Amino acid sequence: MTRRSTAPRCIDQRRLGLGLAAATAVISGISVFVNAGAVREFHDPVLFTTLKNGVAAVLLAALAVATVRGRWRPTSRSTAGLVVLGVIGGGVPFMLFFSGLAQATAPAAAVIHKTLFAWVAVLAVVFLRERLGALQVGALAVLLVSQLLIQTPVGVGWGTGETFIAIATGLWAVEVIVAKRVLGSTPSPVAATARMGIGLVVLVGFLAMSGGLAAIATLSAAQWGWVLLTGGLLSGYVATWYAALRRAPASAVTAVLTLGAPLTAGLQLAANGQVPSAGVAAGYGLCLLGVVALAWLTLRRETESSPAAQAA
Repeated sequence: MTRRSTAPRCIDQRRLGLGLAAATAVISGISVFVNAGAVREFHDPVLFTTLKNGVAAVLLAALAVATVRGRWRPTSRSTAGLVVLGVIGGGVPFMLFFSGLAQATAPAAAVIHKTLFAWVAVLAVVFLRERLGALQVGALAVLLVSQLLIQTPVGVGWGTGETFIAIATGLWAVEVIVAKRVLGSTPSPVAATARMGIGLVVLVGFLAMSGGLAAIATLSAAQWGWVLLTGGLLSGYVATWYAALRRAPASAVTAVLTLGAPLTAGLQLAANGQVPSAGVAAGYGLCLLGVVALAWLTLRRETESSPAAQAA
């Protein structure tokens, strides 16, 4: 009886997780659009990133206090996991990514980062024992093709900047695997707060060593407005992303996040009439197809493997 009642609850959790991942993709699509305008208002992108991450960390900490206080106690193992999340998720890769952007070609940066979901899928199979059937692998392949159509690898070179971005992308892929482990025993608001809070310490340390902190005193009211807006979006992104990871497979959650790109394109079209080329538009269509197929296959696989389905 217990096994029969547990399976539907697991399926419901996966549905909720995929729904939260879709919400994360919506926030991501809006954030990319907003950040494109915001970052132009700052001379130092690392300073901008540090400040918006600080806003996100404060908001996530408030969420954790409001929802978790008194209902969870950290252990030495969970604390170690949270520190790792902060370093490899919220700190070091941000420094590498934005340092790399200053040196890399734009197409190379986009192509490298868009492969994140593929690396997560590989790591999830190896370290999390997630099962991917032939159809799921096919859906991931469609998704990969869609990303290459959206951002074609034309003009891609390789140098120090590209290396930094590749390492950052690799660290974010590893972060997903670590987060999935940590979230097994830690509430998602706590993990999200650690990710951004500890990462913030790393970023502030980097700015202190590079002399970038002094520029904070020169920021205008408009710049602080951008910081608050983008920091608020970032807090929503991390909160929903970690909540999704807690409930659904890492490979599926990360793949769903790619839906942010078509939304950004829609916002760009509405704002300035920027119409994507036929190839890019086809990429957006394939992206939607791949994500929907993967989500359906993920839920179907869980339903078919449930004790109730096997008994029937």
